[in-house]
Amino acid sequence: MNRLRILTVLLAVVLFASCDNTLKDVPEKYHALLNTAFEKAGENAKELKAAMNQVPVAQKEGMAFLISYMPERDLTTLKADFLVENSELAYGAREKYSWCKQLPDSIFFNEVLPYVSFNETREKWRADFVKRFAPYVEKCTNLRQAIDSINKNIKTIVEVEYNTKREKPDQSPFESMRQHMASCTGLSILLTDAFRAVGIPSRIAGTPLWTNMRGNHNWCEVWIDGTWYFTEYYPDKLDHSWFLSDAGKADPKKPLHWIYASSWKSTGISFPLVWDENIKYVPAENVTDRYIRLYQEQLTDNGLGEDEMIANVILFKKNQCTQDGNQRVAAQVRVKNQKGKKISWGYTPSATDDMNKFLKFKLKKNTKYTFVFPGVGAMDKEFTVKTGKDAEEMIKLYQE
Repeated sequence: MNRLRILTVLLAVVLFASCDNTLKDVPEKYHALLNTAFEKAGENAKELKAAMNQVPVAQKEGMAFLISYMPERDLTTLKADFLVENSELAYGAREKYSWCKQLPDSIFFNEVLPYVSFNETREKWRADFVKRFAPYVEKCTNLRQAIDSINKNIKTIVEVEYNTKREKPDQSPFESMRQHMASCTGLSILLTDAFRAVGIPSRIAGTPLWTNMRGNHNWCEVWIDGTWYFTEYYPDKLDHSWFLSDAGKADPKKPLHWIYASSWKSTGISFPLVWDENIKYVPAENVTDRYIRLYQEQLTDNGLGEDEMIANVILFKKNQCTQDGNQRVAAQVRVKNQKGKKISWGYTPSATDDMNKFLKFKLKKNTKYTFVFPGVGAMDKEFTVKTGKDAEEMIKLYQE
């Protein structure tokens, strides 16, 4: 009797497996992730499985990726038609636009296919945005042209402006368009979705708090040939904006001051949402070092006047340690002019940074400056130096 019961159970399992084709044509690396997602979805798992079964084979992996890393709030609520429509339109952009067709799958899945960036209201924005933005990239022949066209025209297309009177910071596209106003976060969501609608890989970057304590800010990034560039709803050229000097002074040692970039795939880091600090389901990458490097590079590349020079600053623990890179100290250094007014500041490279990396300041030649930095213990130290006639010089500081 027990043997017959066991055979019956095994037969039922085999029959069930033969009828459930959800994982068919899906790469094996997603199988365990999907099964976990289906379990979390509870009764809504049938909708997720329906989405998996309804998309063409060519879209199976993309749908598997979306569901595998979907936050639980979506696993339990989103319906098959929502997911299928999003997939069809995203893959439609990949088929239509040469720049999207050439993307690595990892970038397409993570930065074009997702239907949200943060915790904003889930909406079917993609069909509407395809109609709105496709005409503006029809004559574009490459990714840079397409990015530039969307950047220049989005304000006219959606009729949304920055305004602190908006209903909430984390508005979805249609919520912002209804009010004709949005926060920097809402504007970034609008721009990222506009980019994604026409196959441009985009994500949102930002900081929960600048190191000058002036608050938070969010903006967009776009991917071109293996490199991420930043841009905004009110654009300058790529990798140029008013906020770079603040981003370039981010503190690599304090997560509160990091620069984050959003991700769909889990990263082990959460994007801090200042409007709801309890939300931990938005993955992020720590891109602080890139913004520090960009700022330092642009400081040098922007050219020097005849009376200007670049001071390369590095901080060591002790005077006798200048030949030992492991004795370098990452710390905030402030620069004061002869009147004692703070004119600039930044963070020195750490022991693990490249030996050719320095904290750079653009200063006047033949001028006295005082550098303020942490000494041993809690006390600040000051070092006054007069710059020379050369266009670039090294300034070494010592904690002891």
